[in-house]
Amino acid sequence: MVDDIPGLRRILKTSKVIAVVGLSGDWFRPSYFAAKYMLEHGYTVIPVNPGHDAILGQKCYKSLREIPVKVDIVDCFRKTEDIMPIAEDAIAIGAKVLWQQLGVTNIEAAKKAEAAGLEAVMDRCVKIEHGRLFGGLNWCGVNTKVISAKRPLWLSY
Repeated sequence: MVDDIPGLRRILKTSKVIAVVGLSGDWFRPSYFAAKYMLEHGYTVIPVNPGHDAILGQKCYKSLREIPVKVDIVDCFRKTEDIMPIAEDAIAIGAKVLWQQLGVTNIEAAKKAEAAGLEAVMDRCVKIEHGRLFGGLNWCGVNTKVISAKRPLWLSY
């Protein structure tokens, strides 16, 4: 299981094609926001959602096995209990990484992926990790340009 800063940085630096399983077409969903961020930071995002033809201007696929190009990261925005078949598909298409989003922790699927040669990440968001490790947190308004351990006066009122 990859859960250290050097490992996460290496994965995000060397992997440029992300298949997002469960990517929503709704702009207010976390999967949409994460995919948009990754697109705007130079990644190729491939939506996997049988209910859409395209999301974020990208052709949508019904399953991982339909994707005609090599996939580096399979980013899972599905419930923990839905991950095992996704892991099996990720193995079948020769992906490098099975990435389970925040709140998703299917240990058996991660172990199966690792046994097949994939790296596994659990309970982490690609957008948050990219922002944390490569300086993109300001994209969602986090960069206040104030470095201080003191509580700001305006919060005291």
